[in-house]
Amino acid sequence: MHDRLLIPLLPLALIAAGLLASIGLFLSLKWELQKGRRRLKQELLRAQAENRQLKQQMEEIALRLEDAEDRAGVLVPPAPPKSGLNLGRRTQVIRMWRRGDRAEAIATTLNLPKNEVELLLKVHQLSVNAGRLAAAHSQPVA
Repeated sequence: MHDRLLIPLLPLALIAAGLLASIGLFLSLKWELQKGRRRLKQELLRAQAENRQLKQQMEEIALRLEDAEDRAGVLVPPAPPKSGLNLGRRTQVIRMWRRGDRAEAIATTLNLPKNEVELLLKVHQLSVNAGRLAAAHSQPVA
């Protein structure tokens, strides 16, 4: 008789146990979410306080910089402009030209304008030719 009474109640008992387990999981999940929200809220408040502190420090630094500039009276003078001709580049251009490279390839390799490379090569050729002419005129005639 007990068996007849327990068998129909067994599915209901399993459903009730599953329902209780589901409610337990739901409540624990809700509790974890609230805990996470509280933690995030605390982190947000801490980050906002840190942000305010950094802004205040930046304002103080800006005021000190203005004060230092006022006391100096003059800003640091600008650096003198660089010479357009870099002797190291000139040497590189001439070496590459002697190797047989074309002006376009030299300009691309050294990241220089093609006109500048051509000008450097012309100036070099003129100086070499002028040196040869001077040497030829200085030799005694036999």
